[in-house]
Amino acid sequence: MKNQPEIMFESAFAEDTFKGLTSNPKYLLSKYIYDKNGDKLFQQIMDMPEYYLTSSEFNILELNAEDIVVSFTSSNGIDLIELGAGDGKKTKILLKKLVEKGHTFDYLPIDISQNVLDELKLSLEKEIPEAKVRVQQGTYFKTLEKLSEYNSRKKVILVLGSNIGNLSHKEAVDFLEHIARAMSKEDMLFMGFDQKKHPQKILDAYNDPAGITEKFNKNLLVRINSELQGNFDPNKFLHWETYDPETGTAKSFLVSKEEQKVNIEKLDLKISFEAWETIHTEISQKYDDSVVEWLADEAGLIVEKSFADKENSYKNYIFRRK
Repeated sequence: MKNQPEIMFESAFAEDTFKGLTSNPKYLLSKYIYDKNGDKLFQQIMDMPEYYLTSSEFNILELNAEDIVVSFTSSNGIDLIELGAGDGKKTKILLKKLVEKGHTFDYLPIDISQNVLDELKLSLEKEIPEAKVRVQQGTYFKTLEKLSEYNSRKKVILVLGSNIGNLSHKEAVDFLEHIARAMSKEDMLFMGFDQKKHPQKILDAYNDPAGITEKFNKNLLVRINSELQGNFDPNKFLHWETYDPETGTAKSFLVSKEEQKVNIEKLDLKISFEAWETIHTEISQKYDDSVVEWLADEAGLIVEKSFADKENSYKNYIFRRK
């Protein structure tokens, strides 16, 4: 029997889409939601009253900016490296405080979306012209390989917005291990973790009545149609959110409302859906101090300090290498 010819994919998006939709159960990777349209939808999500994560972290940074910046600084300056920088609205609070206090720093925002980085660079040139900015497009793990190259002075690695919540615990330990390996004893990691809380508050954050989160998740189907010549009908899928308070795991799904077939021309792929069959699109993990400390210990880090918002619903932690 002849071996099957190896499929050649034109992009990582194409390959990951093929893998996800030919798996059982089906899934799509949430990082691909973030094209130009996905970026705009996420900006709208962050402005929703139900999406408490943004306002909670803003609250922490505004209340504690001076203490946080004191923890960051070093006599010969710092490299402030942000993974998943997004629009940088929250980071600007810290950048302004660093400038105000006369600290020397370079800001290196990293994001998978070049569109977001271009907008961030323009806004920083207008709002904080004193900041030295070097943007870099790429995924977390590709970036982490280069982090250890920044070794001439203290590195402060920022991961805001509870981006770690998009990873399973196993993936989170792996992610933190990669960061730890790139850190010297002097370096630090400043990272946001959404905390466990009333389950309904969590469900409301990912299942808003305006349907913005639904459009955000369905942007995966829109992007497949646009870039891979698919023929998904997003209206034939229901957006569904679940939350397990025991594990702290919120999951997002697109659920097929009927039996249907979808064709994706560029992948030469025909997919059948049963009625009520799911595509898993997102995970949003919630934490408490004991879980964060366990993750850190597994990855070779220690928690040095934490900052909480007024309602104790969100925390930013400072980590160092063991």
